[in-house]
Amino acid sequence: MKISDLLPLLPILLISGVVVLNLLIIAFYRNHLLTAALTGAGLIGACVSTVAVYSFAPRQVTHLIIIDGYSIFYMALVFAAGFVVTLLSYRYLELLEDDQEEYYVLLLLGTLGSSVIVASSHFASFFLGLEILSVSLYALIAYNRNDPLGIEAGVKYLVLAATSDAFLLFGIALIYADTGFLDFTQIAKSAGSGHVGLIIPGTGLLIVGLGFKLSLVPFHMWTPDVYEGAPTPITGFLASVSKGAVFALMLRYFTKVDIHTNNSLVLVFTVIAVASMFGGNLLALLQNHVKRVLAYSSIAHFGYLLTAFLASGSLAVTATSYYLVAYFVTILGAFGVIAALSGCRGEPDLLSSYRGLFWTRPMLGGVLAAMLLSLAGIPLTAGFVGKFYVMAAGIGSHLWFLVACITMSSVIGLFYYLRIISVMFSKIPEDFEETGLPDVSGIAAAGLALTVLTLFLVWLGIYPSSLIEVIHKMMSSCA
Repeated sequence: MKISDLLPLLPILLISGVVVLNLLIIAFYRNHLLTAALTGAGLIGACVSTVAVYSFAPRQVTHLIIIDGYSIFYMALVFAAGFVVTLLSYRYLELLEDDQEEYYVLLLLGTLGSSVIVASSHFASFFLGLEILSVSLYALIAYNRNDPLGIEAGVKYLVLAATSDAFLLFGIALIYADTGFLDFTQIAKSAGSGHVGLIIPGTGLLIVGLGFKLSLVPFHMWTPDVYEGAPTPITGFLASVSKGAVFALMLRYFTKVDIHTNNSLVLVFTVIAVASMFGGNLLALLQNHVKRVLAYSSIAHFGYLLTAFLASGSLAVTATSYYLVAYFVTILGAFGVIAALSGCRGEPDLLSSYRGLFWTRPMLGGVLAAMLLSLAGIPLTAGFVGKFYVMAAGIGSHLWFLVACITMSSVIGLFYYLRIISVMFSKIPEDFEETGLPDVSGIAAAGLALTVLTLFLVWLGIYPSSLIEVIHKMMSSCA
């Protein structure tokens, strides 16, 4: 392979190089700040390099990887989110007694696996990227060895992720046995020829595996426990980067296969979407643990996304891409506030821990309120515009039932978001002396991340056309 053939892979190669460099530095000299700075610089460099790589798009790199506008857009999103998680992690890790440096190696590997997933055009590269992501998540979720909940969450994710991988592999094997291909384009041609055979059961197993990765109902039971037990920055990474990469891959594959020609698959996804919308929102109503509320909330949000996924036309891809950007901003901001409030006494888990937060720490309380309002879809936030585009895509494809379900389930979700906000704005009792929340001075990195996320939240809510133009431009170069 010529060097010119490797240039389209520059972002992936940069991340891989930073992983190796970090490992070498850790072997000879341990320094938390140095490792974190190198990780952040590598992620920024990879994100910037996607602009240079755009001139090569579309480019098929072997049969495994495709570098087009679609993959470049999602790689940039993954790298940016990874950088935000790095900023949120620095102070959080300072509070742990374990070594901090290996954390960043695992975080880079998870980001690397996600970037391979979004650029995959072949099941072999998809599964390779998925395993790189999954193995790093096993360790990251249980990184705090002194936390029994973290160990339990890591073991649960390990066992259930391995089970879902078995479904994925079996489904891929059936599709390969029937078509003789692992390449998405060739599989789409075989499926379009009218021959079905083992493709249908293989696709069904594929949906089970992907449903687990996206925590869609009824494959969602691991989500609240893992979200609760994992370190908060990693919970944000899991909710955004991990799920976003898998959803981007699923959208690429099923767009090529054109599921709209198969009424059975459309029905399956419709049932999963409705169950996820109502299941996630209704279960969140019963929670007094903020991270578990956000866990069930994420289930509902990916149910909303399935409406755009089932829609046809260019608006479906636009709506999905915009919604994922808005979701990344809001969910990382929400978990970022929780991470900033975490201290030597642990994380502020219960809803009561946030009582009067707006009066004791108005900046963090305001940021969390803004993120929750965006998740609820309140106007002038990115979440509102994202939900508007999803519903517009559904209406354009006459998916009236799903649009109605989004409306009704969003009303349910509004209750638990406003419940958290009302607790934050409630008055502190006169005899209340200790809030249980740590002093959050000196969290410059996390403060920078939260400030940028809040500005993006408002900007995307007021002026969405700029991002829409970028999405249109990037998707127009798809091969």
